[in-house]
Amino acid sequence: MPRRESREAAHGRQPVCRGRGGKHRDGRRRLRDVADLRDTREAGYAKRLETLSAAGWKRWLDVQAPYRWNVRRLELGYTLDIGCGIGRNLAHLGCNGVGLDHNPHAIEVARERGCIAFTPEEFATSGYCRDGSFDALLFAHVVEHMHFDEAAALVGDHLRYLRPGGRVALITPQQAGFRSDPTHVEYMDPARLRALLDHHGLAHERSYSFPFPRIVGGLFPHNEFVVVGLGPGAPAAR
Repeated sequence: MPRRESREAAHGRQPVCRGRGGKHRDGRRRLRDVADLRDTREAGYAKRLETLSAAGWKRWLDVQAPYRWNVRRLELGYTLDIGCGIGRNLAHLGCNGVGLDHNPHAIEVARERGCIAFTPEEFATSGYCRDGSFDALLFAHVVEHMHFDEAAALVGDHLRYLRPGGRVALITPQQAGFRSDPTHVEYMDPARLRALLDHHGLAHERSYSFPFPRIVGGLFPHNEFVVVGLGPGAPAAR
């Protein structure tokens, strides 16, 4: 009779470690799982996003309703969503745009939602990669995953795809939300986000805290900063 480990392997499952070495192997596996969650390119991170979004009580209460309303009221038009993750904001926008993400597992989920989404390498060779072809660039919960200089470079790399006078929307978590994710690198408050706009000569259109005033952001992890800029060709809002 084949060993238990062999039968489990035949069904695609990992053998259960037993004996003195089992705890060490299980420990190493848990460390790999943690590492997977700390890298936004890995399958574990995409799975975490999908699991958080799929909770039954969240769907029943439609907790995304205010955030869906918020991103729609920005009136972004045809949007290039950089760092689209599993496509939540693209779906909020009726998939009116194209998503980019360096996590191929997240891209698969976004496509399953009916959205057009690519890895950066795929986008570069697609028919959607055309200068000035998007009404807006959206960076939602992206720039806090890097240092300021890296964020500035990321925004700069994609400005070529923005039509004259188009919008650049930046959305980041506030204090509690920033602390909740081990992949967050630099806290990006409105001052830092406006500095990103200034770095590229983009006019500031508006800034606000959503869904509650900023003071709530220290406790409520889903409070967000929203800063919107305008590309060349549009006057700054007063």
